[in-house]
Amino acid sequence: MTATSSPPAAASRLDHLGLLYRDAEEYAERCAAFLADGLAAGDPALVAVPGANGDLIRDRLGTGRAEVRFADMAVAGRNPGRIIPGVLLAFAAAHPGRRVRIIGEPIWPGRTGLEYPACAMHEALINVALARHDAIVLCPYDAARLPSDMVEDAWRTHPVMLDGAGRRASPAYGDPVATAADFDVPLPLPPAGAARLVFEGFPDLPGVRAFVAGWADAAGLPSVRRPDVLLAVNELATNTADYTGGPGTLLLWREDAVMVCQIDDQGHLDDPLAGRVPPADSVGRGRGVLVVNELADLVRIHRRPGGTSIRLHFDLGIPPPS
Repeated sequence: MTATSSPPAAASRLDHLGLLYRDAEEYAERCAAFLADGLAAGDPALVAVPGANGDLIRDRLGTGRAEVRFADMAVAGRNPGRIIPGVLLAFAAAHPGRRVRIIGEPIWPGRTGLEYPACAMHEALINVALARHDAIVLCPYDAARLPSDMVEDAWRTHPVMLDGAGRRASPAYGDPVATAADFDVPLPLPPAGAARLVFEGFPDLPGVRAFVAGWADAAGLPSVRRPDVLLAVNELATNTADYTGGPGTLLLWREDAVMVCQIDDQGHLDDPLAGRVPPADSVGRGRGVLVVNELADLVRIHRRPGGTSIRLHFDLGIPPPS
């Protein structure tokens, strides 16, 4: 599971802005103005914001909105680890040789404390993942309703901030990889009754899949989610077998209508962009965490002393058994 990556040496072409807003009127006005500037310049534009926020921007933008692509961040970015590859880089790749303009709102009131570290890590890593792309990304923050520590973190993850005082360089912004590492916090402890399997090497992978399938049957996992769960766990277990020199431990449990899978091993996931930036087509390896990010509703990675823990959440969409 070991990989290495270095931030690009070339000067960044990315303009990553944090926008602090306090009400729907200010939100719509500032976002629409940002898009209007892009439309006037002929920039392809993407708006990836949660739910009804997109309607606020559409209504304010008025004419020309057909030239802007909209995505519901609550769906496309349900798992924050999916946003860079599946939303931002995908949009940039669809417009090669052109400057792209994106509104991305990954943090909003309603994001849980469990999701937040992955969201903040995502914001920090945008500065590395998109550094070579000619892009301007605006990230709105509801300064009136978000906790103050989340607003303070926005100053740490964005080189430039916009608020009522205008545009200014953030005095709190620093090395984005180091900032991202600050959000690599320990995971909550698994429940004592979690199902547990220790496995080692490729010969044990069929047993891992059978263990997950059996647990899924007993827990009543909906059939529509079974392929996602089986493939995601198999990818992580394969990484353990491929990259580490020791055994891995698989834990499975249910939290209300969420299935949780965790793999602990002795590997070291050194690349901060693992699972966020697709490897080159010529590279035949390194896509396991990328696949997992696409399949799961939340992925939390914790680089602990002596190894790595990766926890996956799958929304079952059904009530827990009585």
